[in-house]
Amino acid sequence: MPHASESEGAIETRGLEPVPDAERTGRVRELFPTWVAANISVLLLTMGAGLVVFNGLNFWQVLTVAVAAPVLSYGLVGLISVAGKRGGSPGMALSRAVFGQRGNLFPGSLIWVARWGWETINAVTGAYAVLTVLDLLFGIRSSTALIITTLLLFVACTFLVSGLGIGALQVCSKWSTYLFGAFSVLVLIYLVANTDWSAVFDKPAGSTAMMVAGIGTIAAGGISWVPSGPDFTRYLPRTASGRAMVGATVGGAGVVVLPMVLMGAVMAVSTPDLASAQDPVAFIGEILPMWLAVPYLLIALVGMLLINSMSMYSAGFTAQTLGVKVPRTWAVSVNAVISLVFGFLLMVVATSFIGSFISFLTLLAVAFSAWIGVFGVDMLRRPAYDGSALMDTTRTSAYWYRGGFAWQAMVSWASALAVGLLFTRVDWFAGPLASSWAGENGLGWAVTVLVAAGLYAVLPRTGPAAQADPAPAAVETEPETLSI
Repeated sequence: MPHASESEGAIETRGLEPVPDAERTGRVRELFPTWVAANISVLLLTMGAGLVVFNGLNFWQVLTVAVAAPVLSYGLVGLISVAGKRGGSPGMALSRAVFGQRGNLFPGSLIWVARWGWETINAVTGAYAVLTVLDLLFGIRSSTALIITTLLLFVACTFLVSGLGIGALQVCSKWSTYLFGAFSVLVLIYLVANTDWSAVFDKPAGSTAMMVAGIGTIAAGGISWVPSGPDFTRYLPRTASGRAMVGATVGGAGVVVLPMVLMGAVMAVSTPDLASAQDPVAFIGEILPMWLAVPYLLIALVGMLLINSMSMYSAGFTAQTLGVKVPRTWAVSVNAVISLVFGFLLMVVATSFIGSFISFLTLLAVAFSAWIGVFGVDMLRRPAYDGSALMDTTRTSAYWYRGGFAWQAMVSWASALAVGLLFTRVDWFAGPLASSWAGENGLGWAVTVLVAAGLYAVLPRTGPAAQADPAPAAVETEPETLSI
């Protein structure tokens, strides 16, 4: 997607600054493999199993969840991605136009910290995949020293790919999509031939509340990508179809989420312990023959490495918006070290991987939803972004507002975050409204989006308005092929 001048030498050198129109040579169809790669994780199998074991859902309810969750969450990713092609900058840089140069530090800090957890989860899953392959092929059992070694290797590879930039990510995404798709078909064929389908279809239906909660749980992973959406669309020309961007995003995610969640649900019939296993990967070696389990795990390992690389790629931009005065590639190293330390604690110290994972996803969805509500409403009102003002962090910036803060956005964001937590329940925390209908249905994140969007929509807009460059504004006044 980057222009030749940016991709030569295999390293992307551009940081927060807007991409010039002459270098916007990307294609919308490249978003499809990007979001396929962002979902190649065996954790989806574990989460699918959890829908059966913990939520008590039957096959058809799991199917509903597996369809609704990616459409909902990656629909939001696609919509917010439109801001990337309008402004040509990463999501958290564009967020300066909404919250103010200083105000953006608050949601930016929270999102950056949240990425630590996401990258830790993926690093741990990748390390478990390596340990499982070593056990299957060579009978090498896990040990503390081996855990540290596998974590180091996984995080080092992640740092390398994310440091190279968007060009390397897209090449890896394309090939991992082909390979993972091929082996997933083989796994599906094996499951169809070796599953007791009467046991699968005879399972009684669970409650509607548990089905709604399941949608929220699966959707939380996609919601965490929403602020990163513009990072992967800033090289698209301004005339790119918004509708096509949303379609490619939802399609790429859905083609992975749907079959993976369903496979996990089917596997749970014969292996109910899958949903609560401390090691979320080893079960594959028990369910599948070695000739299929090993290559499938290796391909999934590449996918998990890409997920972490994409997250660290965006985290590097977020760190730069917080004032970290280093190139993007070095900003990425901060998250690499953090994921290494937290990954060790999760693998060696924590007693419940899946419990920690679900709790993290729940809180992550609330944290990101407050930003989504405010940014989304602003994006609907704003036809273009002032590139110079985005990069100007002084009082002369058009996005300085009052003291560096856009108080309407800050009030809406903080209020929504507080209200959302009131409706949220995890293993170690329960808000006072967690037993309400919205809380019981796992809709704390949805309440957060609605409160943030509603408040920001009704509060008066004051302060200097961003002035777009004449050329971009002229382009943006043309009708977009996106209905919002």
